[in-house]
Amino acid sequence: MDFRDKQAIYLQIAEHVSEQVLLGRWPVGEKIPSVRELAAELEVNPNTVMRTYDFLNQKGVISNKRGIGYFPTDGASEQIKVYRREQFLENDLPVFFKNLYLLGIELSEIETRYEQFIADHYQPKS
Repeated sequence: MDFRDKQAIYLQIAEHVSEQVLLGRWPVGEKIPSVRELAAELEVNPNTVMRTYDFLNQKGVISNKRGIGYFPTDGASEQIKVYRREQFLENDLPVFFKNLYLLGIELSEIETRYEQFIADHYQPKS
């Protein structure tokens, strides 16, 4: 995982975990990687992953079944969408709009590129 400088690593890991849940790779009812497993996979300190899991637990995205491990909650996808939508609208969208304006990019071009991105990355290939 390539980490960005401007955001805390535990929050970047939280985004990664959230994406796995939203994409169905870590479904509700199935155990997600342990703190140590994820730390080894991402090459970070286990304390950082523990901070991530505590954060996601507080947000209602995952829960800890004592002695068994962490699992996505029943409402995990909705909780993730609420939190990430709020973050996107407050932080990313204003920067995006500013760049559109400064670079003279039309919304029609964005729509075309968005549709192509979805087709390339999220729709099954025939």
